[in-house]
Amino acid sequence: MDPILLGKGITDDIAVTLLPKLGNRHGLVAGATGTGKTVTLMTLAEGFSRLGVPVFLADVKGDVAGLAVPGTGAENLLQRAAEIGVADYAPAASPTIFWDLYGKLGHPVRTTVSEMGPTLLSRILELNDTQAGVLDIVFKLADDRGLLLLDMDDLRALLGLVAEERKDISTEYGLVSAQSIAAIQRSVLRLAQDGGENFFGEPALELADIMRVNHDGRGMIGILAADQLVLKPKLYSTFLLWLLSELFEQLPEVGDLDKPKLVFIFDEAHLLFDDAPASLVQRIEQVVRLIRSKGVGVYFCSQFPDDVPGNILGQLGNRVQHALRAFTPRDQKAVKTAAETFVPNPKLDVAKVLSQLGTGEALVSTLQDKGVPMPVQQTMIAPPRCRMGPITEAERAQVRAGSPVGSRYDTAINRESAAELLAQRAQKSVEQAQTPAARSREQDEAQEGGFGQAIKDAIFGTKRRQGMIETMAKQTTRTVGTKLGNQIVRGILGGIFGGKR
Repeated sequence: MDPILLGKGITDDIAVTLLPKLGNRHGLVAGATGTGKTVTLMTLAEGFSRLGVPVFLADVKGDVAGLAVPGTGAENLLQRAAEIGVADYAPAASPTIFWDLYGKLGHPVRTTVSEMGPTLLSRILELNDTQAGVLDIVFKLADDRGLLLLDMDDLRALLGLVAEERKDISTEYGLVSAQSIAAIQRSVLRLAQDGGENFFGEPALELADIMRVNHDGRGMIGILAADQLVLKPKLYSTFLLWLLSELFEQLPEVGDLDKPKLVFIFDEAHLLFDDAPASLVQRIEQVVRLIRSKGVGVYFCSQFPDDVPGNILGQLGNRVQHALRAFTPRDQKAVKTAAETFVPNPKLDVAKVLSQLGTGEALVSTLQDKGVPMPVQQTMIAPPRCRMGPITEAERAQVRAGSPVGSRYDTAINRESAAELLAQRAQKSVEQAQTPAARSREQDEAQEGGFGQAIKDAIFGTKRRQGMIETMAKQTTRTVGTKLGNQIVRGILGGIFGGKR
């Protein structure tokens, strides 16, 4: 299988390529703003797509959408392609599917609250450790009672139930304070205002739909509209992390293949690790380390290489480093870090060259045969065949109209879940309390005096104390719920393992 041509070595005059069979060894594309990172990502995405490998990446600035339409074929691009040695270069579009959490610039992307799990949801809600523990209890209660958490209404209903039964739940599951519940409810309100209402629900995203190959054997490129989403950094980064964890939990082990099953590009990677607790970073490291054997290559993109923690950076075998400007102590440290991560090339002073690279040039080191990294090469990056810029609304609409998945995701579904079930139970309780028989019984027992009232209170309960019937009913519900809940297993990052609810 032909390698992906990334560019041509300026010093050694050799083709700089990426071997498909080592594409699942992950990678890093880094560099200062305006140095050509986005163009490199587009060239990389096109290369994998032409080999039949699906790609998923976020469009943070709006110009990655250009992958969906052919380039202009400008003279300077044709000349650059010829100089690099791209023999078959011609303007061409890539098969593309547009996605959008808000459902405006692409097909809506949804997941359920239950599939997201308490760990990642706590990060989106920006909860402290105590509040995150209460959210764990909320999920456990839903699992035990067989209540589906699909959308934000379900989560609000469960929080209301926990508040109502706080004392009993605290006895069974652990202390739940009214203050913690109120804090979570306020965070849920903020998330809803930030677009969470659109994200949580059904139909939930099926992984098969971001791992498609089109009719001519090219991998589909899934582009997530993120120009607005990135303004909510916790929601942006946690969504991509959730998607990565779903791939990890659901895909089977396949070992080393001739090419990856999927390439996942994580732009603005620093947002994933900003303010992330050590325990979460450790889990991310575990996912990145192990997902390779499931045929998924993960490529991080950020300004500085040290935006990615060292333990994860050490697992990224394919490196493309664009220019870094050493204006500040932070920049100077980043230049030193980047230089130290490459395999030395005696013909290059890496630290010096890093600050002198032009736009469209990069230092590149990829894994070669037997997984050995090549000496770093100063490289002229090959131009992509697509448009290097945004597309029009009409062009986007045309791509969406031809999408193979639009009919599945464009219309939301609202099936019966926790909110509806709890509302039905509350309504039923009100109706039973208002029946003529109930009113007559209350009148008769009031006339019987204290003894009759005491028996009634013991059996049916009072406003302040449960009766025998309610106690038995709750115990039965817990027993049935526990049998359902025992079937639910959550993975490394808290998502449901081995299936959907």
